[in-house]
Amino acid sequence: MVEISAQLVQGPVFLSGETIECAVTFVNTKTGNASDRSEYESLAWASAQILCQCSVNESRVKLYQQSSPSRQSSKETTSVNRQTSFVPSTGERGMTVLSSKPTILFCDLNLNPGETKTYIYREEIPKNCVPSFKGQNVKYSYKVTIGAQKVDQPTRLLKIPFRVLSMQGLAEYSVYQEMSQVKPSNPFVQTSQKQPTVLDVALEILQTVTSKKAPHFFNITNTRGKVTRFCLFKEAYKLGDDVIGSFDFSSAEVPCVQFTASLQSIESIKDSCKAAPDQQTTVFTHGKKHEFSLHMDKTHISLQIPDVVTPSFDTDIGKTVSLKWRLHFEFVISVHDIPGHPAPKSPTESSTWRGPANLEVENMEWDLPIKVFPTNPLHLSDNQSKAVTKVIVD
Repeated sequence: MVEISAQLVQGPVFLSGETIECAVTFVNTKTGNASDRSEYESLAWASAQILCQCSVNESRVKLYQQSSPSRQSSKETTSVNRQTSFVPSTGERGMTVLSSKPTILFCDLNLNPGETKTYIYREEIPKNCVPSFKGQNVKYSYKVTIGAQKVDQPTRLLKIPFRVLSMQGLAEYSVYQEMSQVKPSNPFVQTSQKQPTVLDVALEILQTVTSKKAPHFFNITNTRGKVTRFCLFKEAYKLGDDVIGSFDFSSAEVPCVQFTASLQSIESIKDSCKAAPDQQTTVFTHGKKHEFSLHMDKTHISLQIPDVVTPSFDTDIGKTVSLKWRLHFEFVISVHDIPGHPAPKSPTESSTWRGPANLEVENMEWDLPIKVFPTNPLHLSDNQSKAVTKVIVD
């Protein structure tokens, strides 16, 4: 009996373009005499491959025509020899949108009782691949699939899920020139420069893009005048960041009784993939703050972006779906002016203000787009256990 275990070396979170490393260990669980040939265990072969599956809500999304060769579900790719061949999509739902070339780990492996052999599987994740995404209409999931087989025995599969963060949208920022600044050098000393990795370049870009603080001010008005002034300190954020903004009601012309600020993601289906032409986008709220603002001069909001969500991406990468982020505001505005609270004439006096029993109000909504980028995948991997996945080959 052979036990196969696998573990992702750097954790379960990666950026597109990074190289994934998976340690695959084969153990002969028998404890007999090493000189006894009957205690030996032999495996004919073992192979590994990266797979990305796409599953959709068929009531809202239509993908390809049935005759298209790209639409091949796990059920359609099975054949008469499925038990003895390496079919990574066996047991998976949906269609395969990314499949790397299979890598052979070994052929004809013999293990003595208690002997252990470990192999490292390495594969580069494509730079333009879709990110891991679990939406209301579309789901993209990544797995490393390892297959092994004994002679004349069915193939056993071991699957390790991992998460991919997309780098889409960062190429438009010209920060590469900032990285290649001219530095003084000695022509008589030979120096060797280390080639930066994909992760190094990505983190440099992310730091440059998301650390820029340029306050943006917005005067929010309706037909009767100014409601408030909102300040957003920056518009680009990483996963796990706090979106902080401030309200200034001191110069308002229309009394705002209360407001609600929400952090939302918008999942949009490509027009050619919509099941119905008039189908609306799907909006999901990740955080909300509610506050009364009557007679208030200034206040602020702070909404944290969860580190388990998916950064922004568009249909150039997702092909079928795009994801955008925004701040959604709902204001409850009084139709009539509300008298303020008269201040006491001296510090020794006190006064009580009683609000009106009924107010005639109207609602107003306003949306402000923001950009959400990935973060350092090592930070996310530290928050998740490096689980070991095992399977037994009889």
